[in-house]
Amino acid sequence: MKPEEAAAARDRVVDDVVADGLSVLFCGINPGLMSAATGHHFARPGNRFWPVLQRSGFTPRLLKPSEQRELLTYGLGITNVVARATARADELSAEELREGGRLLRAKAELLRPGWLAVVGVTAYRTAFGERKARIGPQESLIGETRIWVLPNPSGLNAHWTTESMAAEFGRLRTAAEASV
Repeated sequence: MKPEEAAAARDRVVDDVVADGLSVLFCGINPGLMSAATGHHFARPGNRFWPVLQRSGFTPRLLKPSEQRELLTYGLGITNVVARATARADELSAEELREGGRLLRAKAELLRPGWLAVVGVTAYRTAFGERKARIGPQESLIGETRIWVLPNPSGLNAHWTTESMAAEFGRLRTAAEASV
């Protein structure tokens, strides 16, 4: 991405893919510059979100970022903790994440998904003030919405392989199916 394209992307908003009563509302940390430039969540080629969704059984085939609205047909959606696009999530301030957490709570109360799945444990800890949170289901609720923290699918997250991420996403899928 050229510097002038990156600068323009920082000012764009990536629209939520949401509906009332979803089974799972996935929540990224914030859009990357490629996502902001294209208007599609998890658009960077090295991001593993779309392959992990398919491998975990959430989708029957590998979706492209440009097909993100198809998620709604599976009872799934996508939003972000923070709307501001950055090259890296670590460019966000703690205050931005906390404010994003407040806005995300309000969004979850309005949309009432069965599960809110936040991708990125460090961002979740800051946004929700849960310093000891770990990957997996959380004890906290937002209304009746349960929360599951997933590993960040960014290619920068070398601690998790695509396979181990798919297994964790699969645990969430099993829980979501059991609660229908």
